[in-house]
Amino acid sequence: MICEVLNMLLKRYTGNLVLLILLFLMLAFFFLGDVFIPKAIDFSGYPLLHSVLVVFLGLFLESIPFLFLGAIASSFIQLFISEEIIQRMIPKSAIMAIFAAIVAALIIPVCECAIIPVVRRLIQKGVPVHAGVVLLVTAPILNVIVFGSTYYAFQNNPSILYGRIILCVLTAVIVGLFIYIFSRKDVVKEEKLEAVHEHHVHDFPPSKWTSFIEHTSQEFFMVGRYFIIGALFASIFQVLMDRTILAEIGQAPIKGTALMMGIAFVLSLCSSADAFVAASFSHSFLPGSILGFLVFGPMLDLKNVLIMMSCFKRSFVLTYVLLVFAVVFSLCLIAGGLISKGGL
Repeated sequence: MICEVLNMLLKRYTGNLVLLILLFLMLAFFFLGDVFIPKAIDFSGYPLLHSVLVVFLGLFLESIPFLFLGAIASSFIQLFISEEIIQRMIPKSAIMAIFAAIVAALIIPVCECAIIPVVRRLIQKGVPVHAGVVLLVTAPILNVIVFGSTYYAFQNNPSILYGRIILCVLTAVIVGLFIYIFSRKDVVKEEKLEAVHEHHVHDFPPSKWTSFIEHTSQEFFMVGRYFIIGALFASIFQVLMDRTILAEIGQAPIKGTALMMGIAFVLSLCSSADAFVAASFSHSFLPGSILGFLVFGPMLDLKNVLIMMSCFKRSFVLTYVLLVFAVVFSLCLIAGGLISKGGL
């Protein structure tokens, strides 16, 4: 009996302890990286590799605090704010439900992946489909973590910060109304039977704060690995891409916006830190294209489309993807024209 309990505790807490240690090592890397990295890693003999490393470390070190704050906020919402509270905030009026969902998004500072299962559960509990879609669109962008990271990355270009928020709200309203008018109500896939986990007395259920630490560490590393891959691809792209070709595409509003939206889709960055990657492209692309990256990426990327396919019916996902792309692309072209004329 005692051996079983010790074995269970070892399995439960060893993984959490390792994650916690890695978390603190990552934070130490952020605060002390500029001291020991140049001494430990010297690629001066390989200029191409050195350039990629410099760009990557710049993106990585700037982003860690916002990734960490985003993980904390996500864990807090997951453990301390129930879905019933959010559900009560959604009124029965279709139009008011859209704006109520936008307000609700302000208190759900989670990434684009975490919001999908939450919206699925809310729809199953009676939240209108179009209100759930508004949450899908707005929650990854309309929160203080994303606002802070975007402000920090574009301190000298406030039009990008305000444009990101405005275009997010406009996209939510347009997409929400379209879904309300044309979409079916049964969009959620039928749930498969899941195993029921029963806790016995000797299982020692973890406390809220133990679960909070566990969730935070897992969220941080889950999101962090996607960001590291995305930042690495962005660094290689920045260094290897022919500047003349990049400048030519970047100065063409239609091609530049389409390319940046495509890059955002493939890189699948977390919205709490994608502004730093976008800022690295700001010298080559027009503001409208940068907005395409910042607005479209959190709403749709490769990983969250796969997650959506597992939660919602295929026809609904296809409608959502095409609709969001068309609305964001059009709004970004309009916003880019306004910014160039000083109107935003």
